[in-house]
Amino acid sequence: MNAPFTAAARPRVALLATGGTIAGAGVAPGDAASAAYRSAVVPAHDLLRAVPGLQRLADLRAEQLFQIDSADFTDEHLLQLARRVAALCARDDVDGVVITHGTDTLEESAYFLHLTVKSAKPIVLTGSMRPGTALAADGPANLLHAVAVAAHPSSSGRGVLVVMNQEIHSARDVTKVNAMRLDAFASPHGALGLVVEGTPRWWRAVARPHTVDSEFDLAGMDALPLVGVVSSHGNMRRELYDAWVAAGARAIVHAGFGGGTVPEYLKPVLAELCARGIPIVRCSRIGGGLVIRNASFDDDACGSIAADDQNPPRARLLGALALTRTQDVHEMQRVFDRY
Repeated sequence: MNAPFTAAARPRVALLATGGTIAGAGVAPGDAASAAYRSAVVPAHDLLRAVPGLQRLADLRAEQLFQIDSADFTDEHLLQLARRVAALCARDDVDGVVITHGTDTLEESAYFLHLTVKSAKPIVLTGSMRPGTALAADGPANLLHAVAVAAHPSSSGRGVLVVMNQEIHSARDVTKVNAMRLDAFASPHGALGLVVEGTPRWWRAVARPHTVDSEFDLAGMDALPLVGVVSSHGNMRRELYDAWVAAGARAIVHAGFGGGTVPEYLKPVLAELCARGIPIVRCSRIGGGLVIRNASFDDDACGSIAADDQNPPRARLLGALALTRTQDVHEMQRVFDRY
């Protein structure tokens, strides 16, 4: 941080910038195209200066934590981000945190923070689908709305939030569903609310535990256990699973057809891996709907785990977090049922 917050009536919001399209610019001076641009080149303070009205909402200070494309996020980046957010939330002079992030892995970072940062203070992630040099760039409005949500007292205790295209989503549900449109983020159970004339309006709450009620703790979490993901397709091969085992994976997410369906020719492979102590987590490659235990596949006989409605990226993260606490597949199933 460059300077301390001032003692003022306005909420004090810390901005953590990590790069992404919201910090992108055209590949040539004056380039207004949205498809050809350089990601992660605009610094945090310039992002703030590009949004009129921000200072009326909150007392802001910016920090450039990373300047990368979110496709380059690793588990090490996730842990560093979570620790920094937790440290900011622990400060008496911080009322909320806004994180600017590339959209490719925004949902993964949001979900990880949702389960590991033990604070009721608002934590809001936002990004953009177009760089700031594009015509009708969406980043400035998204940032304005994210600060409005982080600064509002009604946002406390709702877990980590994602604000895009005026919608407020829970990190537990939200996913990127379109590669280009501005309404690229959606939640299968619906948005929590909307930002209306600079103020959040809420319609639902999150029932699953998060933040202060989460059992996961960053303390002593030096690294995340390696969890692999294999997405289903016709004519699959066991070599994909064997490669993850050879790489040191401690669990593998099977992103199955439909409701987590496993082809007959792969059932012995998954059973063998579970018997060798490599838990298999069944989820759906579709990214929506439930995977029900023992439906279309005998999880009890195999020793596998049903992921409920977690999509493959979130199943990977939740599986890794579960492994920081237990190796028991029954306990891992409890974790998936709870979160």
